Amino acid sequence: MKNFDDISSYILSCPETQQGILREMRSIIARAAPEASETINYDMPTFKLNGNLVHFALARKHLGFYPGPSAIVAFKCELLSFKTSKGAIHFPLGKLLPVALIEAIVQFRVKEQQLVHTPKPKIAL
Repeated sequence: MKNFDDISSYILSCPETQQGILREMRSIIARAAPEASETINYDMPTFKLNGNLVHFALARKHLGFYPGPSAIVAFKCELLSFKTSKGAIHFPLGKLLPVALIEAIVQFRVKEQQLVHTPKPKIAL
């Protein structure tokens, strides 16, 4: 596996025929979570907001999207037409990305990350 400095270098390392879908995924996530930062984590493009928000990566036959187990459970009905696992969704290559669904999942994760990392009020005794 190559080490990548940033998401752009990851995308450029992929086959030219697949770079468009990777750029599209990056753009969808960035629009849905404008306050998130970009990095490479686990050798995958990663968006961070109070920790890992979502990852994505190109595979031979699909684009893997990794929003974590909670998102898979929360969107299980919307994901019935896609292959999923505990924390991953496989979007088949050669088909349009479900933009609204990806945006909704990312926004769900943003809210989840904000809730987890919101300071708890101190209770005076």
